[in-house]
Amino acid sequence: MAGPPPLGELPPGYASPDGSAAPQILAGSLKAPLWLRASFQGLLFSLGCAVQRHCGKVLFLGLLAFGALALGLRVAVIETDLEQLWVEAGSRVSQELQYTKEKLGEEAAYTSQMLIQTPRQEGENVLTPEALGLHLQAALTASKVQVSLYGKSWDLNKICYKSGVPLIENGMIERMIEKLFPCVILTPLDCFWEGAKLQGGSAYLPGRPDIQWTNLDPEHLLEELGPFASLEGFRELLDKAQVGQAYVGRPCLHPDDLHCPPSAPNHHSRQAPNVAQELSGGCHGFSHKFMHWQEELLLGGMARDPQGQLLRAEALQSTFLLMSPRQLYEHFRGDYQTHDIGWSEEQAGTVLQAWQRRFVQLAQEALPENASQQIHAFSAATLDDILHAFSEVSATRVVGGYLLMLAYACVTMLRWDCAQSQGAVGLAGVLLVALAVASGLGLCALLGIAFNAATTQVLPFLALGIGVDDIFLLAHAFTEAPPGTPLQVPEPPSHAALSRQERTGECLQRTGTSVALTSISNMVAFFTAALVPIPALRAFSLQAAIVVGCNFAAVMLVFPAVLSLDLHRRHCQRLDVLCCFASPCSARVIQILPQELGDGTVPVGIARLTATVQAFAHCEASSQHVVTILPPQTHLVPPPSDPLGSELFSPGGSTRDLLGQEEGTRQKAACKSLSCAHWNLAHFARSQFAPLLLQPHAKAMVLVLFGALLGLSLYGATLVQDGLALTDVVPRGTKEHAFLSAQLRYFSLYEVALVTQGGFDYAHSQRALFDLHQRFSSLKAVLPPPATQAPRTWLHYYRNWLQGERRGAQQGGLQPAKPPEPQASLPGSLPEIQAAFDQDWASGRITRHSYRNGSEDGALAYKLLIQTGDAQEPLDFSQLTTRKLVDQEGLIPPELFYVGLTVWVSSDPLGLAAAQANFYPPPPEWLHDKYDTTGENLRIPAAQPLEFAQFPFLLRGLQKTADFVEAIEGARAACAEAGRAGVRAYPSGSPFLFWEQYLGLRRCFLLAICLLLAGTFFVCALLLLSPWTAALIVLVLAMMTVELFGIMGFLGIKLSAIPVVILVASVGIGVEFTVHVALGFLTAQGSQNLRAARALEHTFAPVTDGAVSTLLGLLMLAGSNFDFIVRYFFVVLTVLALLGLLHGLVLLPVLLSILGPPPEVVQMYKESPEVTSPPAPRAGGLRWELPPTLPESFARVTTSMTVALRPPPLPGAYIHAASEEPAWSPAATPAASGSSNLSSRGPCAATG
Repeated sequence: MAGPPPLGELPPGYASPDGSAAPQILAGSLKAPLWLRASFQGLLFSLGCAVQRHCGKVLFLGLLAFGALALGLRVAVIETDLEQLWVEAGSRVSQELQYTKEKLGEEAAYTSQMLIQTPRQEGENVLTPEALGLHLQAALTASKVQVSLYGKSWDLNKICYKSGVPLIENGMIERMIEKLFPCVILTPLDCFWEGAKLQGGSAYLPGRPDIQWTNLDPEHLLEELGPFASLEGFRELLDKAQVGQAYVGRPCLHPDDLHCPPSAPNHHSRQAPNVAQELSGGCHGFSHKFMHWQEELLLGGMARDPQGQLLRAEALQSTFLLMSPRQLYEHFRGDYQTHDIGWSEEQAGTVLQAWQRRFVQLAQEALPENASQQIHAFSAATLDDILHAFSEVSATRVVGGYLLMLAYACVTMLRWDCAQSQGAVGLAGVLLVALAVASGLGLCALLGIAFNAATTQVLPFLALGIGVDDIFLLAHAFTEAPPGTPLQVPEPPSHAALSRQERTGECLQRTGTSVALTSISNMVAFFTAALVPIPALRAFSLQAAIVVGCNFAAVMLVFPAVLSLDLHRRHCQRLDVLCCFASPCSARVIQILPQELGDGTVPVGIARLTATVQAFAHCEASSQHVVTILPPQTHLVPPPSDPLGSELFSPGGSTRDLLGQEEGTRQKAACKSLSCAHWNLAHFARSQFAPLLLQPHAKAMVLVLFGALLGLSLYGATLVQDGLALTDVVPRGTKEHAFLSAQLRYFSLYEVALVTQGGFDYAHSQRALFDLHQRFSSLKAVLPPPATQAPRTWLHYYRNWLQGERRGAQQGGLQPAKPPEPQASLPGSLPEIQAAFDQDWASGRITRHSYRNGSEDGALAYKLLIQTGDAQEPLDFSQLTTRKLVDQEGLIPPELFYVGLTVWVSSDPLGLAAAQANFYPPPPEWLHDKYDTTGENLRIPAAQPLEFAQFPFLLRGLQKTADFVEAIEGARAACAEAGRAGVRAYPSGSPFLFWEQYLGLRRCFLLAICLLLAGTFFVCALLLLSPWTAALIVLVLAMMTVELFGIMGFLGIKLSAIPVVILVASVGIGVEFTVHVALGFLTAQGSQNLRAARALEHTFAPVTDGAVSTLLGLLMLAGSNFDFIVRYFFVVLTVLALLGLLHGLVLLPVLLSILGPPPEVVQMYKESPEVTSPPAPRAGGLRWELPPTLPESFARVTTSMTVALRPPPLPGAYIHAASEEPAWSPAATPAASGSSNLSSRGPCAATG
């Protein structure tokens, strides 16, 4: 057998005997995309080479930079304010909320602490003395709560909300009233004498026992004090408020109680009251006129007889109202009790929160475990505690999740062959991703993006799963990358160093495009999700996008440095992980020249043979593209026949630089290992999965099954409901969840207000205001007043006071009252003051020049009638007989409107009627004195034009999100109608604060999805340079989104802003599962089935590892204490990962094999008359003959390379047919690697 020709000489008579080694040249229409991608890959190659040359410096600087950014976590702020989390900045609701705060300082006038009592046995009646006795026990325990802070003791009487306390000129009575004035407590116990036990105030008068509400009879007390003090004004005040005998005139729940007053209706009979009858129609506080608690506020699960009489109920509710922090601060500012503690609003808030937590604790412990009833307590502090707990970072779960990922990465990347093992690389990669996540979050903190529950509970695990995907991809590519010159083969030092320096460049050249595409798609997805107009989810999306960007930088810059360092370990034949120790076995490589195999035998025990042959790299003069011409492959072992008769077992060539070349070109150590160690995911995809999947009947079955899944998902999409209740967020099985469930079931009531703004004339818009109130009152969700009472607003009471409610003089004015409870309903009217004036005028007691002899009401009407509203001439006595306080249309004269408003607010008994309006600016104080006849007393200061007023309402029956949306739409429509009449108004309250997002949530969701799919198509088309492939990717992503949405419907997961963000992000996450397969198919050559098979072979392992890593990252979410995290994040994201795996590895290859684009590269053969047919090789020989000449269009570049020859494969192995493709490829050799890289690194020069 002749030896190989000397280097530098062109073998004579060279020709390809079977065409299999013919040059591969570009199809003309696809030159531009390949050139563009080659240019981009050239940049990536240069980047990889630069990183490898300076790997130590890059690693140090990268870790330093990421570590510095991670320090930004020290300034991170966790936002737990619901308004800041859920109200979009600049939105309609945000502007309305800001307007309210500008005018009032704070929206809430008080905070509510609630007790709900339900029977332990489902459906049991609670309208019994025994059940109410247990309710009294719990409420009394809660009302006696005291906390000690700042050296002071704080009880309910100090911090509770009290409606306007009157100012009385008699100092003794004023001090007594201040101590006795009751807290506002809405409770069914107010129907009985026992309701007085919840009031903690007391007063002392000489010669009497301590005065408390349990023994206070106001009527009897005034009679006793009458001879000693002038109390007529105070008596009239109590009469107007209809206080009567207060609590001592009500029946005793337990008449056997020794303290049951004799004035109680059942004191003498000792008979228990009919609880249902007493509670029918609701209860009253100490004022029958102004404090009426409707049934719906006190009882839940009510049942009535056919006549409408209350029969039974299943729940009781008591509500304690506390001052807001600002009110408490103002109340005690300058007080002797707080002058020595530096009293502040922050301290006031701390006092309230401490009392509320103690309130909940004692109320829940008030009843014994064996009681027939159970108490559920809740306060504003409880909700804050839930949000804080929800936002806390669980160090255990974070550490556990990352340790689990470390173990998985190390185990999956360990190999028996130490030279191929990458366990240490896996560990370093996971730690690098963890640092990148920390640095991304630190950068977010430095940028001022507030953290929230989604950031702390979900993002660390989601970012870990996504980031590790690219780590696996690069590691797989680096393992499969052609090393240029085998590390085990001796070579010149300069050549070996050059090969090692290019190893990382080759890896980034093949995988950089894919990593960039997935990372950019994820960032685009999360940035698009930021379109969701919810601050909490917008912050989460921006943080996720920034973290993905940091992961991308770490994977492309720092991780290649880690791979380069590991390459030095492999070159030095050190153990993986334990790199200080040398490998116990090294590769056995035997160089055999081709002529030494003349007999065609292979030495026994040789696992691998190498042969030095020659390759020729030529630059085609016509097209300026580099091709490589190789000698025909050596038939060391005749290839077995294809058992399936499928072209899947005869792969063609590929210009794809994604994941390297065929398994046959990889260097393998000769260490003896277990047979099972040779099995891997790539082998499974090549020999079993791809042949089965791409059979015609299998394709049809896949299309049918995925079509059925899509159809079923479309049906499931119709089952998805909107909404996110607090019960979905609070952990199940907790006391807080039990309370919220009971409240949602029995007391679905919401306090709201219809706010009228400034910018229009109230005095001339009275009719429009009445119409607005009427439209709002007629809404289905608005709780109507009792049948005996018409709906009322402050404007109704103001008008009725002028024309239908008698007002007399009183000795004292009223302190500007705090807003009362919106539940108060105000019935009835008294004889009008206009009629009193008319009567006094007719009788002569009031004349044009004097009103002293008239009645109190007549004198007050006199002063109002002469007002002109003109600052220059404020009084006109001629109006006494020419005008009325209210005209025939029921409207107040505009010139009298603001003057009369001042008088009405100052004369309102206890401040309960006028204060519900919450006027801003507040009308000035004015004291009426009938006996003051000076001109100054006649001049009544007019109130300033109103900029804020409100009508309080209660919304009921709001169980589902559709109910909220219907109520919100109705309220907005009423305000819009009023706006056309010139009245500026908006609804206010928690339903409008948190549920208005659902008005446009689905529209926002569809817009975001459409924009994201369009953006994904653009990015994929730009980087893949194939709109056809990009369209197939987008089709699969759209199917995944629809199917995920449908599965949510079957799982009962409601649509809110959080699932919307996940659905939008699913498009970007889905790119991780699809783009690798699509890029592998696009750059492979051969038939559609063959290209799909080769794409699966090279991407099955990294895609599967990426999916498993994502699932492992999410696994820690399953251990969350919050069911919300489990259902809305873990379940949804797990389903997304499984759908991505199925669509990326099953559906997409089938679609590509049917509808995929043509290959970018095809095999073409240039025939030349100078090419001669070679002689057939001798049977069993290994020699080959070379053609004497080459086509004239090629210039020669001759080099040597090492080719691996393998022993016969195992039965059933993946066989490369020798007649269709060489057993080695250009990228597997120095010459080929060098020549193929020329096309992406610069023009080639022809050599002679």
